[in-house]
Amino acid sequence: MIKLSACIEMLFAEVDFYSRFEAAKAAGCDAVEFWGWDGKDIGKIKEIVTKNNIKISTFAISAKNNDLKDEFNKKRLLYRDGIDAFVAAVKETIPVAKDLNVDTLLITTGQERNDVTRFEQHTNVVLCLKAAAPVLEDAGITIALEPLNILCDHKGYYLDSSYEAFGIATEVGSPNVKLLYDIYHQQISEGNIIPTITKNIDLIGHFHTADVPGRHEPGTGELNYKNIFAAIDKAGYKKFVGLEYSPTIPTAETIKKIKEML
Repeated sequence: MIKLSACIEMLFAEVDFYSRFEAAKAAGCDAVEFWGWDGKDIGKIKEIVTKNNIKISTFAISAKNNDLKDEFNKKRLLYRDGIDAFVAAVKETIPVAKDLNVDTLLITTGQERNDVTRFEQHTNVVLCLKAAAPVLEDAGITIALEPLNILCDHKGYYLDSSYEAFGIATEVGSPNVKLLYDIYHQQISEGNIIPTITKNIDLIGHFHTADVPGRHEPGTGELNYKNIFAAIDKAGYKKFVGLEYSPTIPTAETIKKIKEML
């Protein structure tokens, strides 16, 4: 059975951030997720999720230390000399994840460099993830690498291909290094959604959903989400499917329609 996670950075914008946890629970979501954890009141979030008995499925790796955060954000996964900063950001994020009972963290590669080859950048991504893998394995936490589309939303981003991303995860060779497969981004980048998901389900640690065009809720565009959800479920996927879209109607109504597709 598909378990839904509401991305409260984009959903329930009619209320303040800390009220969105309860709104997601009331709308029937199993979990919530957000982007960076730095700058958020972690203690308050812990109180809210405990009170409302709702899980946080995932959030992005970041750092509280400003120098480390600047170094990490500048280099991400694409620089050989950025490995130490990346691993340090992972180590700084893990205690926050543990405190909030989160077992999957999100990561992006950063913008493509023009001073070295794509082969070298690919290798640097692999080396960064290999360096962090033992730390993640010891913590029992999975990292999910996200490809993004470069045609509409993220021009200049390094990793737009899920095929390359699956290759990276395979090269790293850790059960704690997987993909965030964003159906919206991959429909724009390459299509072939259901066969790709079915073939690579063991390498997928999290999903994001939105329709094409417009990045609105499933059911508003060209993707047959009823069939996609059925394929994900049939493949035996047990983790969360994130809802990360710009709703065209009140968020709770969109979630009701999505749950009908399930």
